[in-house]
Amino acid sequence: MNKNLYFISLGCTRNQVDSEVMIAKLFSSGYSLSNDMKSADVLVINTCGFLKEARDEAYSILDEIFENKKAKAKIIIAGCMANLFSKEILDKYEIFSIVSSGNIDKILEVIETPKVLVNNLSYIGEENFERVITNYQHIAYLKISEGCSKACAFCIIPKIKGTLISRSQKSIIEEFKLLISNGVFEINLIAQDLLDYAKDRNEKLSFLKLLENILKIKNDFWLRLLYVYPDEITDEFIDLIASDKRICKYLDIPLQHINDRILKKMKRKTSQKKIFSLFEKLRNKIPNISIRTSLMVGFPSETKEDFQELLDFIENYQIDHLAVFKYSNEKYAPSYNYPDQIEEKIKDERFEILTKKQFELIQKRNKKLIGKTIPVLIDSYNSESDLLAMARSEGQGYGVDSNIIINNTISASGSYGVYLSSAENNIFIDSSISANTDDIRDGGIVGDRINYFLNCSFNQSKVGWDVGTTGKIEVQW
Repeated sequence: MNKNLYFISLGCTRNQVDSEVMIAKLFSSGYSLSNDMKSADVLVINTCGFLKEARDEAYSILDEIFENKKAKAKIIIAGCMANLFSKEILDKYEIFSIVSSGNIDKILEVIETPKVLVNNLSYIGEENFERVITNYQHIAYLKISEGCSKACAFCIIPKIKGTLISRSQKSIIEEFKLLISNGVFEINLIAQDLLDYAKDRNEKLSFLKLLENILKIKNDFWLRLLYVYPDEITDEFIDLIASDKRICKYLDIPLQHINDRILKKMKRKTSQKKIFSLFEKLRNKIPNISIRTSLMVGFPSETKEDFQELLDFIENYQIDHLAVFKYSNEKYAPSYNYPDQIEEKIKDERFEILTKKQFELIQKRNKKLIGKTIPVLIDSYNSESDLLAMARSEGQGYGVDSNIIINNTISASGSYGVYLSSAENNIFIDSSISANTDDIRDGGIVGDRINYFLNCSFNQSKVGWDVGTTGKIEVQW
């Protein structure tokens, strides 16, 4: 058969890693990627099934594929929807094969022969490190565990992914070193909860010990820690983050709510008092830390007063990056039959109010960047201009948070620019931006992302910044 491949990856970064593994296997067997679904011989959709909205997105893509694909093209469904919703998919579409996330290493097998390989397990890649990095080549995600042994009332991930399963420390460190040797500068450790790592293994190991061993690697890098539940964060963990400059001063701490009654109904193992104490401790011990969190509106029985506590919280406790979700009443979640379900209209209203409030707070905080020196990582250049670069500070996660955009905008008060004082071997850049308060402004809301821009022009010729290099931007007023 011809080996023209069209591949779509949906959902979280753990799904992205699974997609990268599958693509590598397909490449090694002679497949080549196509951007045209109409010409593809095989079309693979790695799905997300966590929320109805995600499943609807997958169905919308499938509708488009079936309208445009070649007559004999094979459609393969992979990922989370395959784990739990395979019957629903097969009832709707004529699918060649379905392979759940725990069986992605069999992707070649299900392309050759029609199969439905479904279970509620996850792939962790204990020995196989072969991947095709699908984002910028200096950024990679390193999955240390899959599944979840928690029991949050609103969540179906344990039903989809199964209970916690951790990789061996040896395989994680080997892959970490491999990524570094292949030119990756920013490595994002990912799991459902990093701090749950190794709780399923019969060995004296913890995430803290894993992190300590990773930091023994002498290379320079950015290490970003994604997804740490608030009830698992210890003083020792905070101290370790503060102790090594290679660990990004950034944490993604999913809170979901701040009201004690709602937290209890959600079966979250924390409280408002503990959350307040944690945030104060983080700000005191790591003053420059950026905190990302997710908050949920419209959980069953949430009152106006409960919602007001969310508004008060983001006003009083700085949230640098916020994802707001509307409660989705999932059939397989414990909260599915909870009484006092909230109307969709009220969920929508609360979503808009909370995102607008965060937007206003971010506008004010962005202006405080003026006068600061911000270390950045250059992610990309505009293909049409040498004078436009996309960068991030260590406080901005790739793909989920805001960016720093450096361009050649001329302000009403005259020109202002980046002064490059050093670019030795394209590794280090020391630069400054002169701007007024109007030049740091919001970029609007894109989904749950709140962006800011630093608009400037280069004041001298381009000296060859390479994607993936680090440097500093000084913002002066």
